Amino acid sequence: MTPQQVNEVQASFAKVVPIADRAAALFYGRLFEMAPETRALFRSAMNRQGRKLMSTLMTIVNGLGDFDALVPVVRDLAKRHVAYGVAREHYAVGGSALLWALEQELGDEFTPAVRASWEAAYSALSEAMIAYA
Repeated sequence: MTPQQVNEVQASFAKVVPIADRAAALFYGRLFEMAPETRALFRSAMNRQGRKLMSTLMTIVNGLGDFDALVPVVRDLAKRHVAYGVAREHYAVGGSALLWALEQELGDEFTPAVRASWEAAYSALSEAMIAYA
């Protein structure tokens, strides 16, 4: 990722933080709509799961400037996803659901450049997680 892309992801995510619960609910709603079988992967209450998602995203987004420092976080996240039963194909669906939720929340501020930056970030993260899984 370029420094500009990192800045765009971080700046746009800062706008989502105040509405994190709603953004998480949109994400999971879209995920379950696109891949209903993924609903069975979640055993905790969805509001709790949504807070975990947003907390993890915050850690990752804040660390994008030094992706190497994120390796332990990404490795641990990948191992947990394997234990939950997440399959390789779920990563693409999750990425689509995330981009859709961000677009819903950010509206016109989710410009093509911001979208491309999020796509780059998600691609780097998901590729690393798949490798570590």
